[in-house]
Amino acid sequence: MPDNADTDTSRYFVIKGRRWRKTDPSIPPTLEKQLVRELMSARRAVKTAKFTDDDEAMALARSRVNDAKISLGERGRPWWETPTEESLKIRLDATIRCLLRSREEGKTICTSEAARVVGGEQWRDIMPQTIEAAWELENAGELHVTQKGERVSEPASGAIRLRKTWQSR
Repeated sequence: MPDNADTDTSRYFVIKGRRWRKTDPSIPPTLEKQLVRELMSARRAVKTAKFTDDDEAMALARSRVNDAKISLGERGRPWWETPTEESLKIRLDATIRCLLRSREEGKTICTSEAARVVGGEQWRDIMPQTIEAAWELENAGELHVTQKGERVSEPASGAIRLRKTWQSR
């Protein structure tokens, strides 16, 4: 048996001879549940798009699946490796989008929720990057940054929340 067999079983599982990366175990259970729910919803959207032969719906659904898989740590840079700046930003963006999609219309998320998914126990260390990612997504028109229910502009002092825009995918 290889020396890394224990590590491999904690990081991967095998189905029909193919190795698949496991979900990042440091994601808090309540947030993991939301991300998995979004992944399953996105997979159902892929199936529907295939059935209706809708290329635009298919592209959107596949994008949702990709975001969910990245958020869960199942794609992108492996969750057990130290993230690069770029890989951290990619995972934060995907996580913010997934958490927003998993909420009812008009509901918000806190930036700390995305940081907890991506940063595990050291989530406070990545709060500056999480807030920066939120502002970049605001500037791209993907979400609104709010305080006390009102949209704010950069720089905002104090805690912020994120709300999906009506045009968000």
